[in-house]
Amino acid sequence: MEEFWLISAPGEPTPKKMWEHIREKTKELSASHKFGLPEMQMAQYMADILGDEVKERLAENLLVGPNKLPMENFLTRFTWDGAKFPLRQPLLNIVEGLVSQIDGDLKQKSQAYNQLRQNLQAIERKETGNLMTRSLVDVVRKEHFVLNSEYLITLLVVVPKVMYKEWSAVYEKLTDMIVPRSSVLVHEDAEYGLYSVTMFHKSGSTHPGAVLCFLQHRFIVRDFTYDPKAIAQERHEKSKLEMQLKKQFGPLMNWLKVNFSQAFSAWIHLKALRVFTESVLRYSLPVNFQAVVMKPNKKAQKKLTETLNQLYGHLDSRFIESEAEQIDMPGLAGLGQQDYHPYVFFKVNLNLLEKSSS
Repeated sequence: MEEFWLISAPGEPTPKKMWEHIREKTKELSASHKFGLPEMQMAQYMADILGDEVKERLAENLLVGPNKLPMENFLTRFTWDGAKFPLRQPLLNIVEGLVSQIDGDLKQKSQAYNQLRQNLQAIERKETGNLMTRSLVDVVRKEHFVLNSEYLITLLVVVPKVMYKEWSAVYEKLTDMIVPRSSVLVHEDAEYGLYSVTMFHKSGSTHPGAVLCFLQHRFIVRDFTYDPKAIAQERHEKSKLEMQLKKQFGPLMNWLKVNFSQAFSAWIHLKALRVFTESVLRYSLPVNFQAVVMKPNKKAQKKLTETLNQLYGHLDSRFIESEAEQIDMPGLAGLGQQDYHPYVFFKVNLNLLEKSSS
């Protein structure tokens, strides 16, 4: 999404004539549109302009307004919505209440959804990675184990692929508790193989010394007990989380779209208020100016700025002097000469996920 400029200049001699003039002079440099400012009373809104602007951060490519327009179209066709933003009520109060409500609802709605997503991601992380770390639930089957035996137990051992021959040669000799010829390759990944091996055991537990013997040869025994109920529960938990996420996703997205539309509309109304108030401050009363929203053509920003300065540089004698003599203008310390214009000027950046001063 590209940059837009909001400018305002006196209606010389009328707003209509100003619009026709600027459109003709900049037609090769910019796509320009009238910006529909309401007729506002200056005193009522002077204080409102001093507050921070509202910036929407939810998403891009969302539709705005009752006609569900793309953001760019909403901006270029903007007209004041008197039903949502009555002119007799302070706009900043309306917007602050709207944004506060949206922010509170968003935190509440997203907390439950994010928790579900984190729980699902935790399960999915267990299913990824190599055989040293990943869950073995979807790797092993019942037939890989000796079950319900008083004297035998099955171990799962991770063996580097480069050590397969060594494993086959030595595993029976690692401890006298190993059942000969019991090694079975269960699963492989890019780096490792998972072998099952059967050994004798006493008192229902594996000898720690046997595990240590495997480790000394760089064979890693995975801590895993085949429990059909636990395996079924883990698989059910994943399916349950996926269904819950799918169920919540649609309503949450619809809520985000509706409230994005409201917040974006409020933001552009604040922009309109700033343009109106700044225009009155600069050009005084009675109201006689025209606001224009411009989309500079690619690589034409500099030329467009020069053209606008030529058209409206006479509005501020300090600007003409500073251009001629390259002097600092009083009251603009820290802004930079390129940030000041003799006409009202604001940027509107529709790349809402990027940090911007617009």
